[in-house]
Amino acid sequence: MKDKLKNICSLFQIYGDYVSGIPFGTGHINDTYQITYNQGGTLLHYTLQRLNTNVFRRPLELMENVSRVTQHIHNKIELEGASENSRHTLQLVLSHYGKPYVFGPDGYMWRCYLFIEKARTYDVLETTDMAYQAAKAFGGFQQDLVDLPGKRLFEVIPDFHNTPSRIAALKKAAEEDIMGRRKYVEREIDFILSREDDAGLLIALNKSGDIPERITHNDTKLNNVLLDDTTMDGVCVIDLDTVMPGLVHYDFGDMVRTGTSPAAEDEQDLSKVYMRFEMFEALLRGYLSSAACFLNEAEREYLPFSGKLITMEIGTRFLTDYLMGDVYFKVHRDGHNLDRCRTQLKLVESIESQMDRMKNLLKDIR
Repeated sequence: MKDKLKNICSLFQIYGDYVSGIPFGTGHINDTYQITYNQGGTLLHYTLQRLNTNVFRRPLELMENVSRVTQHIHNKIELEGASENSRHTLQLVLSHYGKPYVFGPDGYMWRCYLFIEKARTYDVLETTDMAYQAAKAFGGFQQDLVDLPGKRLFEVIPDFHNTPSRIAALKKAAEEDIMGRRKYVEREIDFILSREDDAGLLIALNKSGDIPERITHNDTKLNNVLLDDTTMDGVCVIDLDTVMPGLVHYDFGDMVRTGTSPAAEDEQDLSKVYMRFEMFEALLRGYLSSAACFLNEAEREYLPFSGKLITMEIGTRFLTDYLMGDVYFKVHRDGHNLDRCRTQLKLVESIESQMDRMKNLLKDIR
């Protein structure tokens, strides 16, 4: 692997002596490595990624999205005169042919970013201040892209957050039952289908014009924002593969999903899974601190509902993948996707039980 990574790195405009490359991060989809180079006696780091083209079938269009978004935000930061602008948005390293990617000898697409130092991600938020800062960063990311010029971004994964489509896929997987697993998950299937009427609400509001299409991240797990090691401020939003047209609720809902439970996404002890209201409040206040300037009233109104919807949607996706034989998400043990599904559904129950309180909080924030 050492020689392979070194050879891939040689295709990018990276100078100095290759030192090492190690696996990095906890992502489910792409393979990520931290690369170290010695440049004149100083050790510098880069982030090297191999794209999973089984998931991202149009990698050229995906990379066009990433390039446009990162360059737009970089230009804004420069115009504002902010310091350390290389820390506040991902910066692609170009290949020797001037492209933001390469195709390696293995046939896969690879890309390289400058490594952002003195900041890290967290899988479970430990304090309300961390939640506030992360949500503020994601809201700011959406705000930065409100005025992105040019054509509409490419839809990397069509219907990615189309909940009715996800439920239809679950029904199909359950009917086909190619792995013979349905008998283990009848309760989970019934739980999701009993809430099917909620699935198309946001899409209907978008079609009616009440909720506009925005540019959204579409995968706002809290470990997709870097927090500064010293100040704990949100430094940079990362993992931009699913940045595309969407609804603000997709992003806020996934923040609620990933940031309010104290348990890991694959926790097997479901008694540990619940929505911490204080974390929801921090997320809502942090998000509105940067996003309120462009949200309309309908967008605001459905922020609490979005947490329930997106959590149910992701649970549906995990369950569908389990029924289909674990073909999308990386798994590390038998039943891994089923464990993930069950944590999501338990969290949905907890969110539902606190919905009135969530809506009242929203009314109090102006």
